Amino acid sequence: MANIENFEDLPREEIEARKRYMYEKMSKRRRKFVDRMGYENWDPFQAPFDPIDIRQDKSGYTSDQLSHLFVRESGKHKNQEYIDAVNEFNVMLVMNFEKVRPIYDYCLWYAEHMRKHGLTP
Repeated sequence: MANIENFEDLPREEIEARKRYMYEKMSKRRRKFVDRMGYENWDPFQAPFDPIDIRQDKSGYTSDQLSHLFVRESGKHKNQEYIDAVNEFNVMLVMNFEKVRPIYDYCLWYAEHMRKHGLTP
């Protein structure tokens, strides 16, 4: 079995030497791709993203677990379209998309706005 190294533990010079070696062994077509993004921005050692079904939010739950918790604790399992929307939102939440923050902030504001007017959201 191959000995897998943790690149963060290597000295900066060793990482740069390996990066240069990989670049020089590339085909011209692939080098063109790297040159377009900029050699200094290219990270050949970048770790891949985890599959979406195992990514977790800050509390340690996956998007699927959050959806199940919401449906169970809120009792809101109106129809499949409703649950699909919750699932879609949870995927964005777990992936930490910046789209989620304004929606969350708006929901908090709207709930408070409705309370001020004596209404329930």
